Amino acid sequence: QVQLVESGGGLVQAGGSLRLSCAASGGTFSTYAMGWVRPAPGKEREFVVGTSARGTTTYYGESVKGRLTISRDNAKNMVFLQMNSLNPEDTAVYFCAASQRALVPTTARLYAYWGQGTQVTVSS
Repeated sequence: QVQLVESGGGLVQAGGSLRLSCAASGGTFSTYAMGWVRPAPGKEREFVVGTSARGTTTYYGESVKGRLTISRDNAKNMVFLQMNSLNPEDTAVYFCAASQRALVPTTARLYAYWGQGTQVTVSS
């Protein structure tokens, strides 16, 4: 079973950038699809982005397309989220998530493993 630990959150002004990191341990990282999710009004959690086990297929939520980029380093058991052009609506706790499903989940609830989250706050 994989364990996930996020880092890199913080306070940034609107228009700024942050890079989140997620370190995985306790599983075969290269077999997991990885994603990032965040809470959203009226939803348990909102899907932000997900990528396949090898990083060859990636899906983005509509609200973040063109601004956020996911990447992974299977040799280091790490996944990253580069966040650019941030706006106050991006303020949330961001959770790293893992799934052993064959297809990349594009719904937050389909991820089975979660980190504890890292807070991102964007000031206007």
